[in-house]
Parts: sequence; structure tokens; C-alpha cells
Amino acid sequence: MAGETEEAVKTFADLGMCEQLVEACARLGWKNPTKIQVEAIPHALQGKDLIALAQTGSGKTAAFALPTLQALLQSSVTSAPVFYACVLSPTRELAIQIAEQFEALGSDIGLRCAVLVGGVDMGLQTIALAKRPHIVVGTPGRLLDHLSNTKGFSLRTLKYLILDEADRLLNEEFEKSLDEILTVIPRDRKTYLFSATMTKKVRKLQRACLRNPVKIEVASKYSVVETLRQQLLFCPAKYKECYLVHALTLKSGASTMVFTRTCDATHFLALVLRNLGLRAIPINGHMSQSKRLGALNKFKAGECNILICTDVASRGLDIPSVDMVVNYDIPTNSKDYIHRVGRTARAGRSGLAISLVNQNEIGWFKQIENLIGIRMSDIRPHQEEIMLLLERVTEAKRISQKQIKEPGGKKRKGRGDEDEEEIDKYMQERWKIQEEEQKMIPAASQFKCF
Repeated sequence: MAGETEEAVKTFADLGMCEQLVEACARLGWKNPTKIQVEAIPHALQGKDLIALAQTGSGKTAAFALPTLQALLQSSVTSAPVFYACVLSPTRELAIQIAEQFEALGSDIGLRCAVLVGGVDMGLQTIALAKRPHIVVGTPGRLLDHLSNTKGFSLRTLKYLILDEADRLLNEEFEKSLDEILTVIPRDRKTYLFSATMTKKVRKLQRACLRNPVKIEVASKYSVVETLRQQLLFCPAKYKECYLVHALTLKSGASTMVFTRTCDATHFLALVLRNLGLRAIPINGHMSQSKRLGALNKFKAGECNILICTDVASRGLDIPSVDMVVNYDIPTNSKDYIHRVGRTARAGRSGLAISLVNQNEIGWFKQIENLIGIRMSDIRPHQEEIMLLLERVTEAKRISQKQIKEPGGKKRKGRGDEDEEEIDKYMQERWKIQEEEQKMIPAASQFKCF
């Protein structure tokens, strides 16, 4: 395990970065390296494999991008082998963001980068690969598609393999694709694993493809940054939308990410909030890639200050201006909480995370508190404040359901049919939760939801 740096490092030059990359960091406004960069970069420059565990928002991308680019520069960018490094991420948005950071750092050195993700025409990606990029960033499934089907493309010259959000990449969703990729790339390479949480599967992979890696942990195993305030809000399931609106209006105008458990909920909640005059937009894995990027760009630009999302947006996205995260649905996997709340309080800034917890989610919430070792403060609005919102929220829900259909009760063609099915499914689930809640009222009353 890498220890704490004895001497405070003040600049990127002190870490051993070359002048060109130091200037690139300055151009991006990076004055001082973060803790994970201080710990990881010197070992990477010495040619070591890395397993790095650090909090979200701590600068992990630069911690692996900078040493990779320095190695490329030392090989001479113009004569270095193409497909020099490959970065894998679990989500399309994160892959695009990683590529953007590589391109920003390498803008003055002739760096070529290609992004291979689903939801985008493979023909356009094939053209990008034909330009012989130095860096390939992608999701495992689409990368494997190109390795299997794109003539002339291989990773035989690969020198660096980087897995970002490595714990997620080792889930069943990606494990098969990742295993196949590992069989067709050189074993003689540098390998970096970066993540905010570590799992047994990550340890299993390190034995398979890393050579005497340096293990770096700059935070406790499951932790959040000190600048994040975490609050708990108990609420009955049938009034959950009212509590959400209450939390959003208290922080009116704040840049907020609201996490739900299902894609269905993102569409419906965004519609409800818009009918209440709030600037909300949904993003989830069922949307096309162009719509997902459009929603993300509108949120980043401030056109919509509320992003209603699933966990597709919880991993690695760097949106500096997020003021608040609201867990509308508590994640069933407690580790996902770390990634969700990591969207705020990034790079030394402060932030707020509010978790709405109903009677059916208490068990999951206690697992989260046990995981991070913190008992969250409990905020309890007055019953009158919530009841004042009930009529408006109920009407907004009714209008939202009606808007799914065209005038006269006819369903929209195409996507509208899917929307109606999603909303119906979501509302049925909500009614079921409310019925179960009624049976639990005596046991739940001790939590004083009002």
C-alpha cells in the first residue's frame, strides 16, 4: 500500500511531469495536483501497474491520463505506435468525458483519440479508427464489436490498459466482454485499475492481469468527502413527490441531480416537475445516445437545473456545478450511494445530499449508514408545509399522465406508446408501495414522518 507522501508536492512538475503537460495542466486551470494524483503519478511514471482507490471527484482521470500521455510523448507522438492506450468505462457518458480530458491535455501535442460506445453509428466510429488514434476510449461491448467486425482494427500494439470504475466493469453485465478483450490484447503492457469502491472481483482481476501492482488508497474504503453534508428525510411513500418538491423549492435554482431506481420514474418525475414550473430534464439508459448527451449538455449549460436520472449518471461524470444530490429512491446496492453523492462536493467544493426514505427503504438506508460509518442528520419539515404542496403536486401528476396521450384519449404513435406503458407501470408500482405502507403504519409511526 502506497503511504502518504512525506513531503508536500506543490506542482505537477514536482511529480515528474514534463514541461508540455505541466503547461497543459495550467491551461486547464489545474494549479496543484490532488491527493490521488500525488500518490499515483510518480509510481505510474516509474512504469508500475496500479490499483487506485479514491473518492469520486478526486481527480482520478488525470491521475491515469497524465502518465499515459507522458509515456506517449517519450515515444514521440508522431512515431509512436497507434492504439497506444485503451481506456474502458462502464457508461457511454463517462467514456466521452474521459476522451474529452485526454484531448484537452493533448491538444498541443497532436494527440488523436477515438470514442467507441453504443448508441452511435459504427460506421462513423470505423472512420475514426481508420485515422489511427493513439488513445481508444470505450465501453466493453462496443469495443469488442469493433475488434470482431472492423477490418484492420486490433490492439496488438497496446501499451496501456486502463479500467475506470473497475468495480462496475467486473459486474455480470460487462464481465464476459472484458474477459474476451483480455484474451486479444498483449500481456506485456501497463495496467491501471481505478475506482471509488473496491470489490472482491477487482482483487480477482488484479491476479489475472496485473504484475506486482502498487496499491494506492487515499481514502477509507467506502467514504465521502468531508465537504459533503448528508441529510435524511423520512417520508410516507404516498407523499414522496411532495417531499421531493419541498426539497427542491428550499434550494430553488440550485443545480440538482435527482436519482431514481428506474427509467420509468425519470420520465414521469421530470414531467411532473415541469408542470410545476421547475426546469427538469430526464436521462436514463433507455434514451438514445443523442438524447442522453443533449440532456447532459442542457444540464451542464444551466438550461435545466434539475437532472432526473438513473444510476447511468452516477459514475464518474464531472459536472462541477452540482449543488445538491437527492436520492428520490434509495439505491438497493449500498455502494451505489457513494457514486451518486459523489456528483456533488467535487474538487474541494461543498455540496448537499438528501435521501428520501420511506418505510420500505429503511433496511437499505441502514446498510448505507453502516457502509460509510456515518449516522446522517434527520431533517423534518412541518406537516403543514407538505400538505400545502399536496394539491398542486396531485394536479401536476394528473396532468402529466394526461399529457402522455393526445387530445381525445388517443395514444401517441411510436415513442408515446412506450412512454404510456412506462408511466402506467411506474404508477402501478407506486400504488402497490402505498398499499403496503398502509399495512405498516403502526410499525412505521415511530419514525415520525410528519
